[in-house]
Amino acid sequence: MKLMLTEGVKNILSRLESGGFSAFVAGGAVRDMLMGRTPHDYDIATNALPNEVKALFSRTIDTGIKHGTVTVVEKHIGYEVTTFRREGGYSDGRHPDSVEFVNDVREDCARRDFTVNSMMYSTSRGLVDFFGGQKDIENKIIRCVGDSATRFKEDALRMLRAVRFGAALSFELDGELKTAVKKCAPLIRNVSNERILSELNKILISDNPDYIRTLHELGLLAYILPELDRCFGEPQRNKYHIYDVGEHTMQTVKNTPPDMVTRWAALMHDVGKPCCSSTDSNGIIHFYGHHRESRNITEDALHRLRMDSDSIKDISVIVENHDVRIEPVFSSVKRMMSKTGKDLFEKLLRIQIADNMAKNPAHLPDKLQKLDAIYNIYREILIENQPYLISHLVVNGRDLIKIGYKTGREIGDTLKILINEVIIKPELNNREYLLQRAKELKRKKR
Repeated sequence: MKLMLTEGVKNILSRLESGGFSAFVAGGAVRDMLMGRTPHDYDIATNALPNEVKALFSRTIDTGIKHGTVTVVEKHIGYEVTTFRREGGYSDGRHPDSVEFVNDVREDCARRDFTVNSMMYSTSRGLVDFFGGQKDIENKIIRCVGDSATRFKEDALRMLRAVRFGAALSFELDGELKTAVKKCAPLIRNVSNERILSELNKILISDNPDYIRTLHELGLLAYILPELDRCFGEPQRNKYHIYDVGEHTMQTVKNTPPDMVTRWAALMHDVGKPCCSSTDSNGIIHFYGHHRESRNITEDALHRLRMDSDSIKDISVIVENHDVRIEPVFSSVKRMMSKTGKDLFEKLLRIQIADNMAKNPAHLPDKLQKLDAIYNIYREILIENQPYLISHLVVNGRDLIKIGYKTGREIGDTLKILINEVIIKPELNNREYLLQRAKELKRKKR
């Protein structure tokens, strides 16, 4: 079997082999090439020690000498070159207590997480596959190298990574692996929130974002996002829904584009429902105020996961407004745009479309027709540059101060009144009218 390598990779392999060493492309790059994908990067594994690697190449960076890694710069691209190694002990549940450099490629393959990531390839030896990675690719299975529980005790994040690779590759998880995850799930509490967030992000932007469901089934979600986990099994007994809250959420996420903010908003949009559930005298379940509760829970959960503040703000705005009924008229659309801004408004519409697609299909045609009309109005507002934000007014706070307003809340309240009038009638956004109107408002307050 011959795989296509870049010139930079071939040069590094050739130079290492010319120096008397073994050298292979390792891990994910081999997996991707076997699947017909273009690797994002290439890692090189060799029996050459770090100092021996540095002696062979003119441009190197000491990126992880302690663990045997040197970055070789070839044609302005950095490639990590790592010495074959055996790892021992994982007392912190992430980093090996000891690293021993070895001369055996099989030992290096044996320390890796999953069979599909344990293969190596070189132009001289071809594919090296000790643990059946190629067969698992053919069968679309994620399976651990060796005993799954041992792999997870070494680094508990591997449980989450297994689901992430399943989502990214559209693979199933091996039965023994799933059993081990269920047993080892509490260990995920030892993993930093930053590392967990990174894996969740990768699941959400994959082609299978609903693999979040697998985290619930394996018992991981209860430790990572307990607020979302309790949505599974939460009934929605009314004419609009056919799924429980958790499954409705998964169907919603599946129907959104692979944008991080949009998919997180879809994931969290109904997370407040279990807190707001009530049943009327007819046995119909309602979730009054769940949008506000969902926003509060979303903010708390995403801060806990160490997400950046700007993303949390955007996601929370969409979550809070996901259930607001926007009418297909200019004033209603512009009022919502004034809350969200241009870009978030379009993401909000995507959520509302996906949300309705995950409900009773009997109501879907009318909902989609309405949302399509709203989108067309939104586009027309942008094309015509119609004003909908206070910053779009042709007057500002300084102008109001000149006609007698004092700095502070009075100016803000007046500008809100003016933009609300302009939203209804864009032609009123002229300086003469707005200043005259501001004077009238000031006289009324006396």
